[in-house]
Amino acid sequence: MDFALNEEQRMWRKAVHDFVAQEVQPYAAEFSEHGELNWPALRKMGPMGILGITAPEAYGGSGVDAICAAIAIEELGWADGGTALTVAAHTGLGCAPIANFGSEAQKQKYLPRAVSGGSRLAALALTEPGAGSDLQGVRTRAELDGGTWVINGSKAWITNAGDADYILTLAVTRPGGDSDAMSMLIVPTDTPGLHVAPHEKKMGLGSCHSNAVTYENVRVPAENLLGDQGRGLQQTLRTLDGGRISIAAISVGIAQAAMETAVRYAKERQTFGTPIAEHQAIQWMLADAATEIHAARLMVYHTAWLKDQGLPFTKQGAMAKLFASEMGERVTRNAIQIHGGYGYSREYPVERMYRDARLMSIGEGTSEVQRMVIARKLLAEIAS
Repeated sequence: MDFALNEEQRMWRKAVHDFVAQEVQPYAAEFSEHGELNWPALRKMGPMGILGITAPEAYGGSGVDAICAAIAIEELGWADGGTALTVAAHTGLGCAPIANFGSEAQKQKYLPRAVSGGSRLAALALTEPGAGSDLQGVRTRAELDGGTWVINGSKAWITNAGDADYILTLAVTRPGGDSDAMSMLIVPTDTPGLHVAPHEKKMGLGSCHSNAVTYENVRVPAENLLGDQGRGLQQTLRTLDGGRISIAAISVGIAQAAMETAVRYAKERQTFGTPIAEHQAIQWMLADAATEIHAARLMVYHTAWLKDQGLPFTKQGAMAKLFASEMGERVTRNAIQIHGGYGYSREYPVERMYRDARLMSIGEGTSEVQRMVIARKLLAEIAS
């Protein structure tokens, strides 16, 4: 078993880290505080290939493997959780379904512009006010009227919706509620009848926008159907499997940044005449952080490796997302504890990191849903 990154992966990690250390991390607090996307950095990510990590080179993407994609998202998480989530949603949710399921015409039309680093992103609309993890509860409907799909319904908490060029939309296209009842449709955001609400006010991740979206007789051409009719649920589940790798990678990145910040502070801060880094209670928190980050990173890379090999990774993705997201919350919590009262102040970055990490055990399937996925796979694998 070889646990070492290859030369290409090491070079990619250094390139992304150097970029985010210069263009993202120094401005993370400012953009988060003002609730703004870091557009200067996002535009530069196009030419670097970061916005195209899930798109083939033939359509302007970087064509990197799944491990390199996870590395990029992890490094972005290290620099700023909000920017990382913006990019993860754009690449893994907005671009990947078109790359994986789209027609040649759809790939040519949408992917080159999406990965270029222009002024717009891509989004995927699944969640509804009454249907989060329960995809069978989706109520948004699309009916075929001649050569046009007519969409009516509403979505909630859609990342990048207000900054997107198009929104992939999961809708019911057949009655009955069976597994073939839903389809995905590509909805350009300038389509009449599509309304994107103002950005939600969130606990953290200020440099990432989420919006409610409503569809009032939104009409898109029949050719905007993604793949075959009735395959929307299967497309969604496959997309979310990949998305869990990204959420886990963000969690690892945020935790890594919090640990590094806590180590530096512990070396500088003195109590009772010695640096607090010499106190056993502090050392144990740091040791736990390093151990859990290492374990989570291995889980992320292993899941990405399985994806690259074309092997099943649903259970491993759920396990990585579950462990990494809950680990990220523990590590950032303890980083605040190490800082003491200063950690509770916005003058120090660990406070923001804690708020950013909190979403990771909720978004793209709560921890409870991940445990359901893992348990079902486990029960099916082990014979009675």
